[in-house]
Amino acid sequence: MPRFSVIVPTHGVAGRLAQALDSVLGQSFGDFELIPVCDAPDTPAGTVAAAYAARDARVAPVHSPPSGGLSAARNAGIGAAHGAYVLFLDGDDVLVPGALAALDAKLRTEVDVLYFGHERVHWWEGESSTPPLDKDPEVLGVHVPAWSAAYRRAFLAEHRLAFPGGHFTDAGWGGLVTLAVERASVLRSVVVRHHLRRQGSRLNTPGEHQFEVLDQVDRVLTRASEQAAEQPVSAAKAHALFGQLFALVLKTAAHPTRVPARRRRAFFRRAGKLYRRHRPAAFRPPPGSLGVQHRLLASGAYSAFRALRGANQVAAKAVQTVPRPTSLRTRARYAVQLRRPLDENLAVYCAYWGRGYACNPAAIHAKARELAPHIRSVFLVEPEAVAALPKGVDHAVIGSARSWEVLARAKYLINNANFADGVVKRPGSVHLQTQHGTPLKKMGVDQSTYPVVAAATGSFAKLLSRVDRWDYNLSSNRHSTEMWERAFPGSYEALEYGYPRNDVYCTATAEDVARVRERLGVPERKTALLYAPTHRDYSTGFEARLDLEAFCEEIGEDFVVLLRAHYFYDGGAGRRSSGRIIDVTGHRSSEDVCLAADALITDYSSIMFDYANLDRPIVVYADDWEIYRETRGVYFDVMEAPPGPVARTPRELAGLFTEGTYADPASTALRSAFRERFCQFDDGLAAERVVRRVLLGEPPEAIPPVIPLAERRPAPAASTLVRS
Repeated sequence: MPRFSVIVPTHGVAGRLAQALDSVLGQSFGDFELIPVCDAPDTPAGTVAAAYAARDARVAPVHSPPSGGLSAARNAGIGAAHGAYVLFLDGDDVLVPGALAALDAKLRTEVDVLYFGHERVHWWEGESSTPPLDKDPEVLGVHVPAWSAAYRRAFLAEHRLAFPGGHFTDAGWGGLVTLAVERASVLRSVVVRHHLRRQGSRLNTPGEHQFEVLDQVDRVLTRASEQAAEQPVSAAKAHALFGQLFALVLKTAAHPTRVPARRRRAFFRRAGKLYRRHRPAAFRPPPGSLGVQHRLLASGAYSAFRALRGANQVAAKAVQTVPRPTSLRTRARYAVQLRRPLDENLAVYCAYWGRGYACNPAAIHAKARELAPHIRSVFLVEPEAVAALPKGVDHAVIGSARSWEVLARAKYLINNANFADGVVKRPGSVHLQTQHGTPLKKMGVDQSTYPVVAAATGSFAKLLSRVDRWDYNLSSNRHSTEMWERAFPGSYEALEYGYPRNDVYCTATAEDVARVRERLGVPERKTALLYAPTHRDYSTGFEARLDLEAFCEEIGEDFVVLLRAHYFYDGGAGRRSSGRIIDVTGHRSSEDVCLAADALITDYSSIMFDYANLDRPIVVYADDWEIYRETRGVYFDVMEAPPGPVARTPRELAGLFTEGTYADPASTALRSAFRERFCQFDDGLAAERVVRRVLLGEPPEAIPPVIPLAERRPAPAASTLVRS
């Protein structure tokens, strides 16, 4: 039995069908069958499919008459499928490289349905968009197309699930799947690149067929009532499903053109009857304008609904010309502030989209207070980060009126990610992009050929518009300078000054190291191993990928492990510190954690480049390098130029420590070569260089030169102090 059955309806897409089939057959994961569903053998699509079947035994075409439409074609494919999981792919769409490998990795834990991300690409291959998967997995079905999920075939057979006929079949299918599903999960990476046709979708065009959305809603909610006696769904699911279905109905009702004008009242009346008939007990409408529409639909108040729809359309047009803070009042205030002069002595900082006082912006902020005290500084943070701010750091909560006021007036804007799209680059303002790591994985526009991860980027056009605001871009080594130029093409000036956050690795003392270890709870005379795995784009939550308890047991009592998950999981890695495992994920400063560690265990995290500045042992645990490289994309093969020994299995990893080879001369030689390549500019003076050049405007010749690598004295490791 193959792992996947990929079903591809082909009606009307012969010209692009080869591209779709190639995207499946070119996958690195080969355990699948490919089922093109053609109108007939002698049609253009049937001819293309037959040629592929002659070349590859995994291609098995079936036929479905065009009169049955898309639903019949998909059902024919399901009937012919033998795979453990079924996927649907429109004949002019493609699977992105590495898609099946990512799905297989995610499906190691069996679920009924795995929803995944998709990218919508316009017919001219221009700007793309990636809809968010922001609902609970068990009630996502109505929101995503059928081709944005993998379905366990036995689950479909057990519940006799089939695509309902007519228009809006995906909505009906999604509702029926939602009623039946018990185990669902989400892979937020992009798996399918969906081609938006120039002629558009018939579902968006005006006509009587728009009434069929009501047929699908009635079908799903009638099924829910019928199964209530035998297998009732939970109240939470029933309420969520009802709300999602009627959000779709109200979107159609409120659209200015979809339902013909003479038929809008009839559509509204029928929708209201369905609403009242199927509304679950104790259902509460959502807040805001949508909730008002719910109440108007329930009461049959079409005239009021029509008036509300018109008011919303007028308001939407009015705000299109205003920058994009969250409220109308704040937008107006921001527009007013933009007309005021720049404050020449105001700097605004932000790190990791407001996660807190951290990384390069924090290090620059601290040095600016020393060297440029006349410049007032405001740090932008999310509300939950306010309590952890160091004493004396002025801040504004992101999205607040004050945050937009300082963004409008500040001469200097400093960030390690990007400010909001609505931020205007004013003449005379200075934007510094500090970055937050050395790029091993593909970044920026280079992700376009690896769209499994491009979902996190969203619109590349918007990304480049943000890049166009940069005046300076910080770099810690020549490799980064070159990769940033590729990933973020723009007119900014590259500052090869090093990363300010890494200054501490050259300035901290033995006393500083001891103080940090005590604060983190590292026992005296223990060798602390920092385990810092990176984020997997094919995973939705933190996965340690290593049984740390078993690992600690095997390497012996002399070691403790500091667990630090990727900053995406900075709320914690989902475990508490216990025994010889200390969870330091929530600790604000990654630099503190590195100072405390005697050695680093990582996979493909950029922390390896920062930690190398300490000249302490580094071990690479690469249990899934091939999958990661293919799904994420990388700039170089770290297996060929690692910062230390490489382990592929837990046993190999433990052996490096029990045998001491993690710190032997061969390991030192690998690290030395790695440091020569990637520690070029991190000499302890990066923050000073940035402040003098960017904030004080000193000429390049006045900036302190980089100290040669051989002359630097990194902060000592605690283990070396004990041995000495």
